[in-house]
Amino acid sequence: MILHIPALLDTELAHRLREQLEDGTWIDGRATAGGQALQVKRNRQLAADDPLSRTLGETLLAALSRHPRFLSAALPLKIMPPMFNRYESGETYGLHVDNAIRQVPGSAETVRADLSATLFLSEPDDYDGGELQIEDSFGAQTVKLAAGDLVLYPSTSLHRVTPVTGGARIAAVFWLQSMVRDNARRELLYDLDQSIQSLGGRLGGDDAEVVRLTGCYHNLIRQWADT
Repeated sequence: MILHIPALLDTELAHRLREQLEDGTWIDGRATAGGQALQVKRNRQLAADDPLSRTLGETLLAALSRHPRFLSAALPLKIMPPMFNRYESGETYGLHVDNAIRQVPGSAETVRADLSATLFLSEPDDYDGGELQIEDSFGAQTVKLAAGDLVLYPSTSLHRVTPVTGGARIAAVFWLQSMVRDNARRELLYDLDQSIQSLGGRLGGDDAEVVRLTGCYHNLIRQWADT
């Protein structure tokens, strides 16, 4: 499932973060690439130990923890600190699959990458090119979203960022380990939860069928979740 979550950050906050990033010290993005990615990654990023990266990363993690749709779709167990990247002047990231296991910077902790996410911080009109293209069972899906919008997709997906031919594309990317490893099960739980929320809004949370479906949801979580 490729899921667009609009306005995870409101426009004002997204623009403010974008402005703060202009003062960042950008390093070669290949510093954190390995194997296949090293051959196709051409961008810049903030170093993980940059104080600005840490401060803005904490702001994004706080926003994620408050967003019910993100929590419903991801069922996060661990979230990597966000990484901020920048593309301009022909920079690109060729077709690749994200590493399965990622190490948290400055720590021995590891995260299994079940889901990948891109949070756009530049407006689409700020740059030419720079589309995120994600391969799924229906072919390549092209994503270029408003500042503050997020796209969430399985880390098993082949994906790339097309060359930026004008302006600057700035975004935050991160990976997470879900309590539910299997993509199909996680998608089923998300659809069930969204239906429960919709029915509860119309019928009330104490409606017998809403209560029954809520029980089914939590019993499936009990069967499938790792904590």
